[in-house]
Amino acid sequence: MNAPAHIEKSDLSANPAERLMVMSADDMQAVNTIILDRMQSPVGMIPDLAAHLVDAGGKRLRPLLTIACARLFGESETAHHKLAAAVEFIHSATLLHDDVIDESDLRRGREVANRIWGNSASILVGDFLFARAFNLMVETGSLEALDILSSAASIIAEGEVHQLAALRNTSITEDVYMDVIGAKTAALFAAACEVSPVISKRPQAEQEALRDFGTKLGLAFQLTDDALDYGGFESALGKSVGDDFREGKVTLPVIRAIESADDTERAFWERVIGEHNQNETDLERAVSMLRKSGALDQTVDLARQYASDAKNALEIFPASDWRTVLEDLADFIVERIS
Repeated sequence: MNAPAHIEKSDLSANPAERLMVMSADDMQAVNTIILDRMQSPVGMIPDLAAHLVDAGGKRLRPLLTIACARLFGESETAHHKLAAAVEFIHSATLLHDDVIDESDLRRGREVANRIWGNSASILVGDFLFARAFNLMVETGSLEALDILSSAASIIAEGEVHQLAALRNTSITEDVYMDVIGAKTAALFAAACEVSPVISKRPQAEQEALRDFGTKLGLAFQLTDDALDYGGFESALGKSVGDDFREGKVTLPVIRAIESADDTERAFWERVIGEHNQNETDLERAVSMLRKSGALDQTVDLARQYASDAKNALEIFPASDWRTVLEDLADFIVERIS
């Protein structure tokens, strides 16, 4: 399928995320209308707090993926719009809960909701958004789509608990880390992509291909985020640089650095992560050690491999502007580190 006629040449030369937003503009207007309508409540704090996060300027990548995957085979109906809105509600709910757990200051460049309304309100509004997501899933009438997204929601929660259990543990393995990011990030990417062919009753091979695409894209996304945390720009990351370090999260860059560390370096990581005893210069020292060890480069290289695998998963689909923008998006997600 060719790009819609109203897209200008300048739009097609923009970065893939922006191109995808332009190509999906009509669909996303319908999705946004659903989001705005379903986050309303007579309890004023609910729409106020939800709007603070939902309107914060994020690209809504996950619902965009739901729409783009539908367009790969030429379809985008009301059911796809509802599922895309459900995906965004699930994501927004997890962000509200995450910010309480992580004690972050910024989300998408704005003060986190729990700093304004408090932890209890953020958790409860997150629960409200989860409920709205399930309302939308049920309205599509697809038990399979409901199963995919509800399973993703439970897997995300398991991933977050797993990450919490591993907090400040400098002995966790790379396998454990990959399990965590596969659950807390890649699961929703996969579900967002898979529900489109499911709701359209596409062949099993297409469903599996898009689930694989979403999984690999989500892993590439999280690996890049974890590298960005040690030297990216807040505009690219969407949160404060160094948050993972300050919270004591053991991500792949740290795991790789510890593997090649000498005794002095291991003592540093145990102090700042394991004991959570940090001073003002420790983040700068950590970044220096990660660069010197090659851990950041190794993390980005792995992200690039997953991005390549994601693109390969799309080969089952005929060439089209939609396939091209999804392939380009996989590369762009990793190149945010540049």
